[in-house]
Amino acid sequence: MNLPDPLPRAFYQNPDVLALARELLGKHVCTNLDGELTTGRIVETEAYCHVGDPSITLHLQRKARQAQALYRPGGHAYLYRVYRVHTLLNITTHDAEHPDAVLIRAVEPLEGVEVMLRRRGLAAIARNLTAGPGLLTQALGLTPELNGEPLTGPRLWLEDAGEIVEDEQIIASSRVGLDYAGREAVALPWRFRVRDSKWTSPAR
Repeated sequence: MNLPDPLPRAFYQNPDVLALARELLGKHVCTNLDGELTTGRIVETEAYCHVGDPSITLHLQRKARQAQALYRPGGHAYLYRVYRVHTLLNITTHDAEHPDAVLIRAVEPLEGVEVMLRRRGLAAIARNLTAGPGLLTQALGLTPELNGEPLTGPRLWLEDAGEIVEDEQIIASSRVGLDYAGREAVALPWRFRVRDSKWTSPAR
């Protein structure tokens, strides 16, 4: 089993969360839980910024206890549950004074696919293995128990696979499920997808 080779913490401490959300495309997210290694290539992200984004203000009010993880320096996992079922993986960015984050919405499964299938209760590889924020966390074995986990391993980390996703390969569009935050939040084109990837989530 390969040893973790995590991205340096400085990578996540970029104050431009939109740029970071794009730069995370093509990176690999890895878990090693109970001796089982799983890896996925990030193909879809969403940016959340403390400036000009009412959804963050409302989220900090709704998830006050869990959201304390957002007030950590860039390079930590913010994991919380929605609808009491699905866990979402967010990456803290910038510094401890700014609650900015990137939501990982979809990954392409790479390593440990059999483990992912078992965790998801699937018999064969299909889009619904990891094409959605609540699906990929189940496949990777991530739960809110890892909220605040540093992204430096040994249980959870991100790696640079040497891939650069160019601007022409990226689709920018509105984020998903933010109607509660109002038109301003819905209108922001802060969701980024790898063009032509079959592993992006089905939300339009």
